[in-house]
Amino acid sequence: MRIIDLNKDTPRKGMVATMGFFDGVHLGHRHLIGQVVAEANRLGQESAVITFPVHPRKVLDKSYQPPLLCGFDEKLEQLGTTEIDNCIVLDFTLGISQLTAKQFIQQILKDKIGIQTLIVGYDHRFGHNREEGFEDYVRYGSEVGINVIQASAYKFGKQTVSSSQIRYLLAQGDISLSNTFLNYNYTITGKIIEGYQMGRRIGFPTANIKLWERYKVIPTDGVYAVRVHIEENVHDGMLYIGNRPTLHENSHTSVEVNIFDFDEDLYNKTLTVEFVAFVRPDIKFNGVEPLIAQITKDKETVKEKLKGYDAKHRK
Repeated sequence: MRIIDLNKDTPRKGMVATMGFFDGVHLGHRHLIGQVVAEANRLGQESAVITFPVHPRKVLDKSYQPPLLCGFDEKLEQLGTTEIDNCIVLDFTLGISQLTAKQFIQQILKDKIGIQTLIVGYDHRFGHNREEGFEDYVRYGSEVGINVIQASAYKFGKQTVSSSQIRYLLAQGDISLSNTFLNYNYTITGKIIEGYQMGRRIGFPTANIKLWERYKVIPTDGVYAVRVHIEENVHDGMLYIGNRPTLHENSHTSVEVNIFDFDEDLYNKTLTVEFVAFVRPDIKFNGVEPLIAQITKDKETVKEKLKGYDAKHRK
């Protein structure tokens, strides 16, 4: 996939394109992209997605930070796993936000990018205040020589796959369905900081993670089976998200991981946690001993879940 930054690059004319923010690059997005690729192949043209490095709502309101499933670099990485030829990066500005759909098609899609065919997501609207719809886009496109096609919807069984639905599932701890909808395992990345050392004192040393991505959706409080990526190595682990209700140590939410069979110094290093399965919600226990007993059980549960995960992915 070739990345085209419109601030410095000139795209090739005549591409078949779609556009959107593509948060998470989930199955619905991939279904849309597949239709773009198929039409481009039919026409003998290159395919492209047009996307934005910053969420449009944040451009309109700098104090607003939408919860996101992925950062820009992660989005590019996931788009690169599709068959799309080009990713066109368009800065969403206040000026662009004021364009009507007709002006956007003329000034941006035709004059600036020079696309031949626009495939619009079945429920996607664009232009100032999103006032117009697909039939308007078809008419405006025909006036400037752009063929506008409406994509078919994607359904997973009876469910609609969307970024907002995946955010909801993560907030419910439904890692399995979230990962299915994403087509990959959800991740968070952060730097290891010094914690209270309580985990080490009770026999389960943890690495406390300060997330780089403050905007990323954090799954609901609880215990998770995870894969931990440290440099080029991957380790099994057990992740805790919560405010330590039994130990009464934190008023804020902690994100900490117990990495199995690992005893190296990780302070100030960066790691990525890949969520595999939800184990249990956060619980307040009547003392440290019941907590230790439960964590011991949790570790065995996590090992079983990760063993099954490994077996499935070795096939």
